[in-house]
Amino acid sequence: MKAVIIEDEKLASDYLETLLQKNSFNIDVIKIIDNVKDAIQWLSQHTVDIIFLDIHLGDDTSFSIFEKLHINTPIIFTTAYNEYAIKAFKLNSIDYLLKPIDEDELRASIDKLKKRILNSNPFDMQKLLEVMQQKEDYQERFMVVSGQKIKSILIDQVAYFLSEGRYIKLVTNNNEKYLLDQSLENLENKLNPNYFYRVNRQVIVSFTSIQQMIVWSKSRVKLELNPITEFDVIVSIDKSGEFKKWLNR
Repeated sequence: MKAVIIEDEKLASDYLETLLQKNSFNIDVIKIIDNVKDAIQWLSQHTVDIIFLDIHLGDDTSFSIFEKLHINTPIIFTTAYNEYAIKAFKLNSIDYLLKPIDEDELRASIDKLKKRILNSNPFDMQKLLEVMQQKEDYQERFMVVSGQKIKSILIDQVAYFLSEGRYIKLVTNNNEKYLLDQSLENLENKLNPNYFYRVNRQVIVSFTSIQQMIVWSKSRVKLELNPITEFDVIVSIDKSGEFKKWLNR
């Protein structure tokens, strides 16, 4: 089987190619492309058996490829998309791999793809378009306890969320702090990913709270937020590439 990898992070594309070569998948990566423009041009002139496709590319999202070309080739998305979109992909038999890519999950995705080919179950572009057009309902406000009162905090008043044991601390732009009784994983799925990003296991930040980034190590960055935090906000190494794309979109 011939494959193309469309991914703008060289480390990620090299890692995926290494996994494919390391295992007996009988997949030959014949091309690696790092932007939408080149992907459209190449795919219009070549055919492959499988496309490994990152969603967020440097010059655009990969969905714009489908606005230019009709793709019948099976696709495995490599993504850090929110859980709602992932469920939609799964529901519509469109496969995905969460970054960083797990070797066992890669094997399962390829096995699934091969079964689809054997069963003559072609890639359904219409289903993909339906997924792309789906709208999500995101949290717009939080009801929080403040003394003897219950206050309403609008989502655009939130600077960041901090996990503290079984609770989450909601911190507003005015540095007011409130506790929420839920997990960070559950909360993450309720937030609009255009405005909030989970930078590590403990913290979700809002786009508007980020004041600047400081190089922390070769592949990690430290964030300075407003309001100022009493702890270091470090973007974890496995999220740094996606985070930079999120900021620059």
